[in-house]
Amino acid sequence: MIKKGLVLLLIFNLTACAELHQVVSQLPQDTSTIGNDQIASGLREALDLGIEKQVTKLTQTDGFYKNDLVKILLPEELQKVDKGLRDIGLGSLADEGIKVLNRAAEDAVKEATPIFIDAVKNMTFNDAKTILVGNDDAATQYLTAKTQTALYSKFNPVIQNSFSKVGADQIWSSLIRKYNNIPFTNDVNPDLTDYVTNEALKGVYTMIAVEEKEIRTKLSSRTTDLLQKVFALQD
Repeated sequence: MIKKGLVLLLIFNLTACAELHQVVSQLPQDTSTIGNDQIASGLREALDLGIEKQVTKLTQTDGFYKNDLVKILLPEELQKVDKGLRDIGLGSLADEGIKVLNRAAEDAVKEATPIFIDAVKNMTFNDAKTILVGNDDAATQYLTAKTQTALYSKFNPVIQNSFSKVGADQIWSSLIRKYNNIPFTNDVNPDLTDYVTNEALKGVYTMIAVEEKEIRTKLSSRTTDLLQKVFALQD
């Protein structure tokens, strides 16, 4: 009986794998309902939609600060600064310090769209096929791989300039000076530009992933005929 069950299980697994392989292999050749170019165009359209709907939100005032998914908090090693300031009644100063981190990210993300557009334009059909049969965040992972280095280079100086523009350097100097004056604390000397740059990147990709998942899982989010046709292949 056990041997029979194992045989049946093996047959089932082989059949399932064969069917999956058939579905994937047919995607580039099946032009009866939708062609290769349309599949690639549909994926480009989905990415453009994510950039337009979600990334643009991050460039607005409070785009990061009032979005719990991407709000930038202090790095872990500086959480004690925030707690220490609040413990002595300086919560408003701590809030202001966090706010300027998020303002810098909002400024930086304005540099993202041209880089994303180039990455989307350069998507091949093979890229599109891989994305289509991939995980819920496959398109986001594609953009991450294609844009992360360029975006970091763009974001970093903008965030540095933003800190200077809004007086973040003075705010953080005040924050750290007050914290270091609290008895029995170890002095802290943070450099937050790299940290905020990386957090801003995480925020951008997080919001693109939100839109990608919506399109993949909700028919109502497929707002054009092309999106409906392409993503019907992965349903």
